[in-house]
Amino acid sequence: MSTVLTTPTGSALLAAAREAGLTQASADAGTDFHGKPTARLSFSATNPDGTAPLHVEVSEGFDPTSGDLRTGLIQHMHDLAARLRNPQPELYVTMGGLPLRFSGFAWPFHRSTSGADTYLVHGNIQLADGADSPLHAKISASMTVTFAEIVAAPEQPYAEDFIYNAVRKTFDYGQLELLKSGNRQPVPVTTRYYSRWQKKFLFTDTTDQSRAEFLALKAFWLSGVHGQNNRGQSAPVWLADPRDAQYLNATAEQLKQDAQALAQAGMVSLSADAAYGAATPALLAREPEYREQLAEALNSIKPTFNEAMRGGHTNM
Repeated sequence: MSTVLTTPTGSALLAAAREAGLTQASADAGTDFHGKPTARLSFSATNPDGTAPLHVEVSEGFDPTSGDLRTGLIQHMHDLAARLRNPQPELYVTMGGLPLRFSGFAWPFHRSTSGADTYLVHGNIQLADGADSPLHAKISASMTVTFAEIVAAPEQPYAEDFIYNAVRKTFDYGQLELLKSGNRQPVPVTTRYYSRWQKKFLFTDTTDQSRAEFLALKAFWLSGVHGQNNRGQSAPVWLADPRDAQYLNATAEQLKQDAQALAQAGMVSLSADAAYGAATPALLAREPEYREQLAEALNSIKPTFNEAMRGGHTNM
């Protein structure tokens, strides 16, 4: 592990990475939105294939070594290590059928410069349809200072899960557009995503069937489309990802059970622990179905009001 970080914050990140089994990393000093120093680690995928690395970046001076902060950091590193085994670990799917690439998130949060009482993080979402689509969304995810009190710290290891899931849910609501160009679009993270009574985030109510359909969709896009080698073999992807479990209001163990049902149906080939699965020829044969679902999902987020205005059909 190469590093130029010798600060206490950098050392804490490196120690957590090592504890999670992450030994191949580059480490450097960075800056946040306001130019303040940060500590940043970068990790490449197990099978990089030109894939951009994943990063962990926190404010310099932040101390993650005590209590729940340390536990949360170690868990984030363990999840990152498991996700790095995916062919392209920055890819996710939505319940509506969109395959998306998450990149360019400028951690940590920064306070709004407009005077609003919010924390913001900017990022980029690219349509990952396997055809180099130019469609993307530049987003600005926000949470109020009051809501931030729920979070262990306004830093990446403690917020990335719910921010990514809020982005996916906002697509599900049809409130984000994928465009060839455009301004930043808001992703408000509000208390509707959090149960104070259950003390957990809640995004999407699901059933065994809907979760299995989600996992099949994920295996198709991440393993079948983006994970094939030059021999046409599909690489396994992490089907028991806790980030997906949070998005689906489920547990990682439930996802394993759903994956086993998919395996019995011949849709995926599972690892011994049922945590990872690769798309089978039977699943790949459903490509027309998933392409049609993608087209419907893209149509559902199309700005119909603006289209009507461009066509002259408006009373404004």
